[in-house]
Amino acid sequence: MNAQFYVGVQSGIANIQSDVNGVSNSHEIGGALKAGYIYSLTDHIGIGSGVEFSQYKNKVFLDQVGTTLTNFEVDATGSAFIYNVTTGDYKEYQTLQAIQIPLFLQYKRNINKGIDFNFRAGVKYFLPVKYKFEASASFVNGIGYYPDIELYIDNLPEYGFGNQPNYAASGEYNTKGILMSTFELGFTFEMGAKNALYTAMFLDTGYGTILDQEQNESYVGYNPTSVTDRNANGLYSIDKNATVKPVAFGLTLGWNF
Repeated sequence: MNAQFYVGVQSGIANIQSDVNGVSNSHEIGGALKAGYIYSLTDHIGIGSGVEFSQYKNKVFLDQVGTTLTNFEVDATGSAFIYNVTTGDYKEYQTLQAIQIPLFLQYKRNINKGIDFNFRAGVKYFLPVKYKFEASASFVNGIGYYPDIELYIDNLPEYGFGNQPNYAASGEYNTKGILMSTFELGFTFEMGAKNALYTAMFLDTGYGTILDQEQNESYVGYNPTSVTDRNANGLYSIDKNATVKPVAFGLTLGWNF
């Protein structure tokens, strides 16, 4: 059977890895919808491409509760200062949605009547569509330090310094496209003259970083007029040189026709 078009779904662990110091993440379930075409070069070798819509989930938090992180800011008068932010039980629930364009080689061999062994290997162009997050903390405390005059300000709410309880805000990361490697190992089961069921295990790994930012930012932003309404910049924004990449593995179920 020479099935060339395919549609399918995949599901498994789909998270966003980073090398940001002092930050950890959990493993969450994600998935993708995909469709494509495989052109047979020989009886055993084919080349394929298509389009996929994927969603990744991530829960991000600080390794140590009560950690104080520092960044440089400018106040309402234009004076530069060091902004020290401490939070309680800070968490981010991230959702990354992306378009993936695969290009792969497929090797297949018949191993029994109506059953083929399949191996696919290639690359994907990973293009983030939206990378948003919901942030929360039991409190946010922002302290300003002006090194030129050796002045600490820890309780001046009308200028953005002080404590805010029960912090909650949403944010979004700026992103760019990267390449991924992709591997699938599985079987097709003939379901008729022109149709087959495809099942496989997959592994997708990103290379480079999807973050696109020019400078380090405080993960909870500075508001020069209030301790409330602080922007959520996100934990990954504290290091503009960090590598943040998608990694996914799990099961694929498809239909060839």
